[in-house]
Parts: sequence; C-alpha cells; structure tokens
Amino acid sequence: MIDLYYAPTPNGHKITLFLEESGLPYRLHRVDIKSGDQFLPAFLAISPNNKIPAIVDSQPVDGGVPLSLFESGAILQYLAEKTGKLLSKELRERTNTLQWLYWQVAGFGPMLGQNSHFTHFAPQPVPYAIERYQQETKRLYGVLNTQLEKHAYLSGEHYSIADIATYPWALIHERQRIDLADYPAVRNWVERIKNRPATIKAYSLADAS
Repeated sequence: MIDLYYAPTPNGHKITLFLEESGLPYRLHRVDIKSGDQFLPAFLAISPNNKIPAIVDSQPVDGGVPLSLFESGAILQYLAEKTGKLLSKELRERTNTLQWLYWQVAGFGPMLGQNSHFTHFAPQPVPYAIERYQQETKRLYGVLNTQLEKHAYLSGEHYSIADIATYPWALIHERQRIDLADYPAVRNWVERIKNRPATIKAYSLADAS
C-alpha cells in the first residue's frame, strides 16, 4: 500500500496519474498547503523540503521497514521500478525516458512555476521577470513540440513517466499565457492523455479529495 501525501497541484497530479495507470493500491492524504500543513512535524519527517508530493511505501520490494520518499521525479522513478510499468527496461528507451523526466523536473516545471508566480502572485509587477519567464516558457514549449512532432510520446512511441511528469504542467497552459494552437503537436498529445481512463480518474479524485 502506498500512502500519498498530496495537494491538487501539477506536481501532486503526477503521482495520482501514475498510481491510477499502474493499479497500485494507495491511500490519498490531502495536505492543505494554504493552511501550512506542509510545515507540520509529521509531514516534515516524510518530506523535509516541506513540499508535496511525498509517499510512504509500507511494502517496499526489499521487505524492510516502510520507505518514505519526496520529490516527484524520484517518486515516479521509484514507483516505475517497483511495478515494472511506464519505464522500459530496454537501455535506450529507459535512458530516453529518464532524460525527459529530468528535463521536466529541472526545467519545464520550475520555469513554468516562476512564470505563474510572477504573473499571478507577485505582490507587485516585475516586468523583467514576467518577460524573462514568459520567453523561457515559450522556448520550453517549443522544445516539447519539436519532440512530439517526431514521436507519439516524449521518449518515443510508448507512454511513460516522462509524459506523466510533463502533462499536468502543459494542461494549465492558459495560465502560462500559452496558446497551444502555436504548438499543435503538444495540443494533440495533451488531448490524447486527457482522454486516458486513468487521467480522468486521477483528476476526478482530486476534485473529490
């Protein structure tokens, strides 16, 4: 059983998307980040960086004591390796999946997050920051579109944890002032993932939690 500590943010959705795709049993624990639940000692014992998502696996493969893990990319890789799903064992496909996963956690997510912060949450406008992160957002969408023009999914022809990591951020493109008409391969990829049964279930659980 996986205990998932979660909020309905792009990073939180990554893990419910994987768990629904894999069929791995889990319990959902809502972390109210607006109320500061992420700073409570019990949560910090699992996620010392005070960020969601985090998991506790009560049945790790090594048979040892429960294993806790934070950072969405690390969680996705761990769960993929535990289940043998959504991460190929073939060297080249696996390596390609991991490089796109790391691209998302190191660039696509953080840059889009800064875009959103300076556009919607900064206490006063900072024109330089707004323009800088908007241009970087467009550049990253261009990188994503170029890859998806060549392949059905980020790491090739198979849906993987790289797609799961990237999709929740691309889904909220309007908030980033991005028009997917300018990135047609991304638009088609988003629509295909949106209609997967596991995606529908993961997002419905978010609405209900």
